[in-house]
Amino acid sequence: MTRQKREKERRPPFGMPKDIILLATPEGWRHSVLTMDGGMHCGRLADVSVNADPAEAQAAAAAIVVGLAHDFHEARVDVTWNPPREPGSWTAQVTVAASPPNALG
Repeated sequence: MTRQKREKERRPPFGMPKDIILLATPEGWRHSVLTMDGGMHCGRLADVSVNADPAEAQAAAAAIVVGLAHDFHEARVDVTWNPPREPGSWTAQVTVAASPPNALG
């Protein structure tokens, strides 16, 4: 009797995003992405100028998260920015987007 090999389900290397933190620093725009599994990924918005408008930095951070959710989880997500509580600091919630209605019926 031989054992069948079970294929181990691989977890994506990037957890499903749930929140974004965006900070304006003297060195540039920094972001942290919090995931549903408790992970955190941090980085710098390299393509956004230090003097860029906050809306431009928010759009860049949201685009990163939308891309990661698509690439690693095949999910569409929406990013909703909260009003700033402190100067130079923004937060956003990431939610799985509602599926588009079925065109066939």
